[in-house]
Amino acid sequence: MNRGMNRAADETTVVGFIGLGVMGGAMCRNLAARAGVTVAAYDADPDACAACVAGGAAAVEGPAHLARECGIIFLSLPGEAEVRDVCRGEDGLLAHARDGQIIVDCSTVPVSLSREMAAAFAGKGASYVDAPVAGTAETVADRKISIMVGAEDAVFTRLAPLLDCMAEQVQHCGPSGSGTTTKLLLNMVIAQSVVALAEALSLGRKAGLDGDRLFQAFQHGCDSFALRQHGMTALLPGVFPEGKFPTRYMLKDLGYVLALKEELNLKLDGMVLTHELLQRAVAAGHGDAYWPALINVIGQDERHGQDEWQG
Repeated sequence: MNRGMNRAADETTVVGFIGLGVMGGAMCRNLAARAGVTVAAYDADPDACAACVAGGAAAVEGPAHLARECGIIFLSLPGEAEVRDVCRGEDGLLAHARDGQIIVDCSTVPVSLSREMAAAFAGKGASYVDAPVAGTAETVADRKISIMVGAEDAVFTRLAPLLDCMAEQVQHCGPSGSGTTTKLLLNMVIAQSVVALAEALSLGRKAGLDGDRLFQAFQHGCDSFALRQHGMTALLPGVFPEGKFPTRYMLKDLGYVLALKEELNLKLDGMVLTHELLQRAVAAGHGDAYWPALINVIGQDERHGQDEWQG
């Protein structure tokens, strides 16, 4: 990035991006290729930075540089701890926040953190937008993802053209916090759906059914994203590679749902049981495997006659 560029130009021609992992890296490259602006990118992993530079972005040395020189900055980070560090850490984004600046957090974090950050940046005249993403490592490069946005109307209108460069579906869910809440509830539904598919497959096979035929019947009778994306491609063949969305990530996200549940004083038994199953999958050594690997714990319970899943 040209260190001599002036801030007036940056507000409209340079956009920052922090977090260039599996999802963030592809989103950054799509933004650089489609938005007609310079995208200045940062990640602690030099290889991730290099991949985005090859895709048209410009590398910078750290978040503070972006905070000083970009009017809009996107974040795509693993979770709460990383977002806190980038925003509230020494010489972080909040320390340099200014009137009119927009921080767009595409990470999946607790609703309480989205609210906290929105209030903190508002105190500097800036906007913190929660804009988590739903998609996979395979679909993000082709923009076959959705972004759920929590922001005021005027801020969303300003961001929409940039978001469209990264996602096929962009939904304004409401004011600050709405995007995060929507994404967490989406993950809750998907996780419980996959648990139901895993239990059905395990029980069906034990009852003598062919798994392929069982899921073909499901496609005709109750087709769903969970069946196609997780059932047919992972549960059925028993393939759970590392490098995709791992069990520990889904466990983290459902932990955020549990926190929201406690805050709102709701009793969600299915959600609690799903969280417990993911905990057992991590304890059994499947933490880095693609998260439908939880079926291995269900199968183990059956083989050994254990009844933890039954409570």
